[in-house]
Amino acid sequence: ISDSWTGYNLDVFSLPHHYCEDLECVFIPHGVIVDRIERLANDIMKDIGDNRITVLCVLKGGYKFCADLVEQIKSLSRNSERFISMRVDFIRLRSYCNDKSTADLQIIGGEDLSKLTGKNVLIVEDVIGTGRTMEALLSHLEKYNPKMVKVASLLVKRSADNKYRPDYIGFEIPNIFVVGYALDYNEHFRDLHVSKP
Repeated sequence: ISDSWTGYNLDVFSLPHHYCEDLECVFIPHGVIVDRIERLANDIMKDIGDNRITVLCVLKGGYKFCADLVEQIKSLSRNSERFISMRVDFIRLRSYCNDKSTADLQIIGGEDLSKLTGKNVLIVEDVIGTGRTMEALLSHLEKYNPKMVKVASLLVKRSADNKYRPDYIGFEIPNIFVVGYALDYNEHFRDLHVSKP
C-alpha cells in the first residue's frame, strides 16, 4: 500500500458510532483482507504442504489473522492433494507502550516452547514495525531447535529501521499506526476494519 494512500472515507462503512471521532479513515477494508489471506494460504500450501506444523499465534493482535489464516489453510488442505496437519499454540509478546515500540520484549507463555523442538513452526503475527520484536522471538526460539520456522504477518510497516522481512506478508504499509482486525490501541478498536486513528 502506497505511502500516499489516504484510505477510505469513514462514511462508506458501517462503524460503531463511538469510534468515529477517533478514526481518520478505513485503511484496509475487511473484504480485501479476506482475499489477501486466501492468497497467503495458497502460498503457504505450496511452500510447506504435506507437513505437520505448529502454528504459533502471537496474541492478542494476531488472533483474528491467525484464526482466518488457519481456517483458510484447512479449507485448502481438505480440497487438495497436499495436506497440512496443524496444531495451534499461543504466545503473548509485549513490546509496545501506547503506540510506541520499546526495546524491552516480554514473552508470556514461553514455558511451553520446549514442545517446538524438532517441529515445523509457522509464527502468525499481526504487524511487524521495526522487526526487533520478531528478531528477538526468533532468537529465543532457536534455543528450542525447531526443524523449520516461517513467519506470516498481516502487516509490515515500511521503515528505514525495519530490516526484517517475514516469509509471508499480507500488506506492506507506510510507517503509521493502525488499529482494527484485532490490532488495538490500549485494548480499544480491535473490532474494526483496519483503520488509521
